[in-house]
Amino acid sequence: MSTKRTKEEIKEAVKKHYGAAIIQNSSCCGSTPADFDPEAAGRFAHLVGYTDDQLAELPEGVMSFGCGNPVNFIDVKKGDVVLDLGSGAGLDLILAAKRVGDEGKAIGLDMTPEMIKTCRTNLEAAGVKNAEVRQGEMEKMPVADSEVDWIISNCVINLSPVKEKVFEEAFRVLKPGGRMLVSDIVTLNLPDEYRDDIMAWVGCIAGAVEEDEYVRLVKEAGFEEVKIVDKMTYTADTLGTLASDSCCCGTSERSIDKTLVDKYASTVASIKLSAIKPE
Repeated sequence: MSTKRTKEEIKEAVKKHYGAAIIQNSSCCGSTPADFDPEAAGRFAHLVGYTDDQLAELPEGVMSFGCGNPVNFIDVKKGDVVLDLGSGAGLDLILAAKRVGDEGKAIGLDMTPEMIKTCRTNLEAAGVKNAEVRQGEMEKMPVADSEVDWIISNCVINLSPVKEKVFEEAFRVLKPGGRMLVSDIVTLNLPDEYRDDIMAWVGCIAGAVEEDEYVRLVKEAGFEEVKIVDKMTYTADTLGTLASDSCCCGTSERSIDKTLVDKYASTVASIKLSAIKPE
């Protein structure tokens, strides 16, 4: 993967885009809080794997900026500590906190102040007491060595311009025997010339790496039993739904240029990848 963008440019663009998105509720789910479209939000949530029961546990208006539901794929125990990388508005953080029980803990990590503020509001509205949100970057996590049992993430690692550092940090903060389950976007023979559009970066496409490269980076960080446990390749139809109903579509308009959908169809996939830190 190559890009002319600097790491600083990419991070600033991502921070600015998602900070504005959460303040304005901007996506095709609605451009303002008053314009929020619960039907669009619901369609997208179901597309990426959330159940009606899970959505019923959430405060009204909690938005998904993701591409999957990692919580469905984790086998947590009561008392576990779960770290959510790029916790955003708190959807997965809330679900994880409920899974680990009062004796467990959920930690959210996000670099965007507006997201952190919204997440804390949503945690309070959901009545969640066993969760906290820390401000920081995935490449340098404000988390102690071997502090957590599980790491989850939902369509966020693709936004990092230095993914190998993210996986090295994930390995560091997991306890021996700890597990990682991430939902993320990968590419399938995506031409390099598609990768330099900054809006394609914030829209979760340009920064994604090829599927084989993603697996390789996880293994090189030291993880074992690295495997893709679920995968959905985006056709023109599913990519159009993702673009029109998602909060992670790189646009605040209700429609997206059909030529862009056709451009990326069958070259983008959502995966769920699991890995274990050896004992």
